[in-house]
Formats: sequence, structure tokens, C-alpha cells
Amino acid sequence: MNPPPTDTPATSQGGAPGPIAAAGPVPPTPATPPHGPDPRPADARWARPALLALLLVTAVLYLWSLSASGYANQFYSAAVQAGSESWKAFFFGSSDAANSITVDKPPAALWPMALSVRLFGLSSWAILVPEALMGVATVGVLYAAVRRRFGAGAGLLAGGALAVTPVAALMFRFNNPDALLCLLMVCAVAAVLRALADGRTKWLVLAGVCFGLGFLTKTLQAWLILPALVVVYACCAPVALRKRFGQLLLAGLAMVVSGGWWVAIVELWPASSRPYIGGSQHNSFLELTFGYNGLGRINGNETGSVGGGGRRGGGGWGETGLTRLFSADMGGQISWLLPAALILLVVAVVVLWRARRAVAAEQAAQRAEFLVWGGALLMTFATFSFMSGIFHQYYNIALAPYVAALVGMGATLMWRRAGRLGASVLAVTVAVTAAWSYVLLNRSPEWLPWLRWTVLVLGLAAALGLLLSLWTGAPAREQDEAPAEDGAPAAPQEPTRPHTPHAPRVPRAAGRLAVIAAGVGLATSLAGPVAYTLDTVNTPKGGSIITAGPSVQGGMGGPGGGRLPGGRMPGKWRGNTNGGTAAGAFGGAPGTGGGQAAGQGRPQGQAGRPAFPGGPGGAAFGKRAGRMGGMGGLLNGSKVSAKAKALLEKDAADYTWAAAAIGSQNAASYQLATQKPVMAIGGFNGSDPSPTLDQFKKYVADGKIHYFLAGGREGAGGREGSARAGGFGGRGGPGGGSGGSSKITSWVEKNFTKVTVGSATFYDLTARKG
Repeated sequence: MNPPPTDTPATSQGGAPGPIAAAGPVPPTPATPPHGPDPRPADARWARPALLALLLVTAVLYLWSLSASGYANQFYSAAVQAGSESWKAFFFGSSDAANSITVDKPPAALWPMALSVRLFGLSSWAILVPEALMGVATVGVLYAAVRRRFGAGAGLLAGGALAVTPVAALMFRFNNPDALLCLLMVCAVAAVLRALADGRTKWLVLAGVCFGLGFLTKTLQAWLILPALVVVYACCAPVALRKRFGQLLLAGLAMVVSGGWWVAIVELWPASSRPYIGGSQHNSFLELTFGYNGLGRINGNETGSVGGGGRRGGGGWGETGLTRLFSADMGGQISWLLPAALILLVVAVVVLWRARRAVAAEQAAQRAEFLVWGGALLMTFATFSFMSGIFHQYYNIALAPYVAALVGMGATLMWRRAGRLGASVLAVTVAVTAAWSYVLLNRSPEWLPWLRWTVLVLGLAAALGLLLSLWTGAPAREQDEAPAEDGAPAAPQEPTRPHTPHAPRVPRAAGRLAVIAAGVGLATSLAGPVAYTLDTVNTPKGGSIITAGPSVQGGMGGPGGGRLPGGRMPGKWRGNTNGGTAAGAFGGAPGTGGGQAAGQGRPQGQAGRPAFPGGPGGAAFGKRAGRMGGMGGLLNGSKVSAKAKALLEKDAADYTWAAAAIGSQNAASYQLATQKPVMAIGGFNGSDPSPTLDQFKKYVADGKIHYFLAGGREGAGGREGSARAGGFGGRGGPGGGSGGSSKITSWVEKNFTKVTVGSATFYDLTARKG
């Protein structure tokens, strides 16, 4: 049975809509696929070289000076190092090779990096190159998905916009899970679009597998766009309704199997013989999924978190609301083309809904693709705008491919209309983008001050040029797009007369003006993101909270921002005066013991101010930050001196753990420096009940731990950073006054001998006092 005519795509060469007989669909011939003709337009000769150039430029951009960031986020780098040493740690995503505790995410994002380190050894390049290659692959998949129905030009525009989105350049050069998640989500959307084109079940099953792997990358965030894609397929698929629901059930089964196998193994594995599930309070991955990493991110009720509670539900993570992603600390990461994407989405859906019957099938297929990308954008935008829990600026990479796709598709659709509506929409879009770029650039008044005025003036000039081309040209094709009367066949069009020397030259001049204006508009629209991206590429990044681009005025005072010293804005960074890493400290080459990127001691707001004290959410969060000595070891690692490294390496083979430290970042610094297991007491925040005091005492009695790191910070301006000095892991540190971490610290201080190495303080757990 053939699909209904309104669902069968049909194109002519070059991507223009092809005619469809008014009497009904043409039965497929043996050369025609059973679900309709291939919607891909024939590419021009320049298309493939242009794609190769795009991928090459993207690769160079994402690989440039990659090792400057050292081990980037040492929390994940330590788990990668552990996975390269132990297959058990590889499977569970353990923070150390001795498998004391896992990271607070599923392990899929760690696996490519751990395999790379197994092959090439521990180094910054081995960890970060897989992330950069994921970025190149994401650009390629996005190009292919958009090109399939809208042509190579649209695909190139979408791929290029994604490549230069600042937050994308940031995260595809970093080792957080967001890079792999972004790639998987683009692959999932591309598979759904293929299913919408031909109705084949295999594409939906592939999309389900992508969503399952996405769950193993960053749990429930992978499913944010799932409702939108399900609704669009259920309404627009070119197959019978019953078959659509059967296909969706199969895709759901594929998603559950591809994402649930690991969860089932972990939950069934005896807890006594596997690592503790980091981020949970009861050693349960399901608790982690639906609590700390699930509903807790939405409602802000995150047990064990370092923030929460604050103005309008945003807590220490910024004010919630529709303008959140346009705010000072978020806008420069993702919102450059966001207004353009929203404008083009609305106009495209309205225009395509008015399709005349002669091209209804093709325009219905185009409309479905806009609904897929637009639904993904709106679902993610709404969630990020109103979630009250932990929300970092770099999460916005999830929006980048959806924004880029809508811009590429929408701009191409409007350009092809060549009438008053198309030119007017493009002119408005360019003008709005130029004005918004000026606002974003003006938030960094000392950074490239000439750029914001150039973008504004040229952008408005380009918009005016598009409007002038409309009024000086011939808008004859405007009526070609008008819908036919209900029930009446489309009127045949007279053949276009060839141009002769006697024909008026105004349309040709108008065409030239339109092309020039469009080119200038494109350049000005991308100028701001490109400048931000180049700044990001040239600035080393490290720690748990990072941002793209220069410092901005009015940035969020709470947990956010954060730039390593040594970038293009050296005067904007201020060192931590309350413990943490020495400013600008980079050790030797990564992988040799001292090469991890030394993060700033206290996370900096984008305005260069210390982040925690006085941020939104303020007083409560500031007090908590003060108790933790500025949280220098919580969100960023430490620089490990050669003497401290030598101390931990001595006789390390005789112990299961060379040392133990409060918090994963503290432990990670020493683990990466020595490549020996270091126990992260309390997990990332130091608040997980692992190990308990009794368990820790048993480990010590059994001779499994050599040293305990007091305070967890070295290079703190001569400060000891111990619990008595109010340092990280002290009695007021993570976990609270009666938490397991503080109890362990008190017990160690009371019973074991202190060893001072430079500014770092250790306790030898083999040497009791007295």
C-alpha cells in the first residue's frame, strides 16, 4: 500500500520542489524506493570540496593548542587514567584503579578516552583528541542531516555555524561528557529524519540506540528531546498509523536495551565487590539517575550538592526564566544565533503549512524536519531556562546543533523564495542578529571594542541591502508560492522567458545586490561567535566550571565562570587569596607527573570577580564556600610539587591506595601526578558517605592506605590548608559538621603523624602518634 500523497517527498534537481500530479501519487517503479524517491538533491561540483574544507577547518580549530589545557577537568581525567589501568575501573567509571568510588555519571563518555590512553599512554593529547574528533564528527553528521533535503549550501551553513559556536568549541576541546552527548543527539535526530523520509524501521531503531547510549553518557539529559521527536514521528511519518506506533515501540525497546544493560549489571552486582556509586547517598545508580542527576536538577533538591536555594528557584546557579540563556553569563556561550533560529523556525513552519497542493508532499516533509529540530530546541531551551538545580554555562552545547540546523535550513528556505516574504524575513533576521551581537560584545567593552560597532553597522547595512533588492527587483515569484484554492488543482505556470539583451536589467542588478547583502549579513552574523571561539581556543581551560570567550560585565556571581590564567585576558584573572592553586601554575608535560592544568583556586565569575562569596543565592552559599576554604580543591585540582610526588610514589606498590584525600578533585591531582590510585573520600563534593569512618579505619588497619592529604591543597600561598585552618575537608567542609569526611579528618589528625612537604600537609597512616 502506497503512503498518502501528502507524505511522499518529491524534489527536482537542485532541491527545488518537483511537480506532483494533482490526481494522486505515481505508483513506484522498480527503480524507485518503496517509500518514495530519494529526497537528496544533486550536489554541485563545489559541494564536496567545501565539505572537506569545513571538516578540515573544524579539525584544526578543535585541535589547535589542545595540550595547553593539560588534563582539563582532572575529575574525569583521573577516571580515564584509572580505566586505562583497570578493566573493572573502565567498566564502572571508577575514580581510581583500586575502585573505591565512581564518578557521578555513567561511564560511556570515559570509554573512548580510556581506550586512547591505553593505546598512547597518559597525556593531554590522548585524553582530549577523542573529544575534538567527536566535534568534527558532529559537524559532519549535522551537515549530512540538513543537506539531505535542503541542499549542500544549507548543510554547510549549519555545519559552519555549529563549528564556531563558542560553547561547542569549548566542550569539543574538553573532557566532560557533553561532547559525546552532543554527537549522539545529532545522530539520533539524523536517524529520525531518515525514518521520516522513507518510513523504515531500522532508522528509528538506530535512533533508539543513540538515545540509550546517550543515557549511558549523561543519564536523563539525553532524553530531553525525546518527547518532541516521538510526537513529530507519530504525526508525520509516511506509513500507516498502526505501523508508526509499532515502530516507536521497537525504538523504545532498542533504547532500553542499549542503555539499560549496564544499569542492570551495576544494580545486580554485589555492592561489596564493586565501587561505590559516586553522587548517590545510598550506593545506588538508580538513586543517582533520578535524584542528584535527575529530578534534583529540575527542582534544585540535590542531596550532597554544593549549591542550591536562592532567588527565583535558580539558587547559586543563576536566575531562572525565559531570559536566562540570554543573560550576561550565558548569552555569549550560545545565544548569538538563537534569535535568528527562533524567527526562522516560526516563519518556516507557517509558510510551509500554507503549501499549495502541487508541492504539498515536499513542503510537508520540510515542515516535519523543522518541527524535529525546532521541537528539540524548544524542549531543551525550556528545561535549561527553568531548571532550579545545578546548571553550568557549558551545558548549552546541547542547544548548539539545533540552533545551527534551524539557521541553515531557515535561511536557505527564505533565500529560495526570492519574493517579498523571503527577503523581508532575511533582512529582519540579519538586523536582529546584528543588534544582539552588539549587545553581547558590549558586555566585554575592553575586548575588541571595534568589533561590536563593525558588526552592528555592517549588519544593518546588509539588512537594508536585502530590502532594497526586494524593491528594486521583480517579486514575480511571490505569487508562485501562493496556495491553490481548496479542491482546485494548481494552475499551470507559463514557461519562463529566456533573458535577452532587450530585457530589463533591474532584476539582474537586484540579484547582485541581494547576493552581496546576504554575504555581508552572513559574515556579520558569524563574526561575534568566531571571535569568541578564537578567544576560547587560545585560552587554556581547566577545572569543573569553564566558560567560552572573554570576561563579561554583569556575569553571575554564583558558581559560574572560571578561566585559567594565561589566556588572552591576563589582566582579568585574579588569583585566589584563600587557598587553592598558585596562579598561572603549570607543571611539566602532562603525563609526567606535574602536567595537569592548574585550575584557578576559587572559581571566577565572568567579570573577574571571585565567584562564590556574594553571588546569587548569596549569603547561604557564601557561608558554605567560606567553610570550605574557598572551595579551591572542590572545583579545581591542585599543582603537585616534585617533592610531594616523590613522597607518594615511595613504596606505593605496597599499598592499595598511595593516599586518600577529601573530594575527587584533590585526589585526582595526586593520582594524575603519580599515576597511583588515590582514594577520593566523599566523591566529587566530599559529601558521599564513602567510605564510612569504620570502613576507613579498617582500610588503615589492613595497611591499604599510606598517606592522608590534609586539606587537599598545595601551593596555597604558604597556607597549610588543614582542617584547623578551615581548609577543604575540615570539620566545616563538605558533608557537614557531622559528615563522614569530617569524622575521618578528625580521627586522622588525632591519631597519626603529620608530614609537611613544602606547603602541603600529609598524615602518614602507618605512623601513629606516641
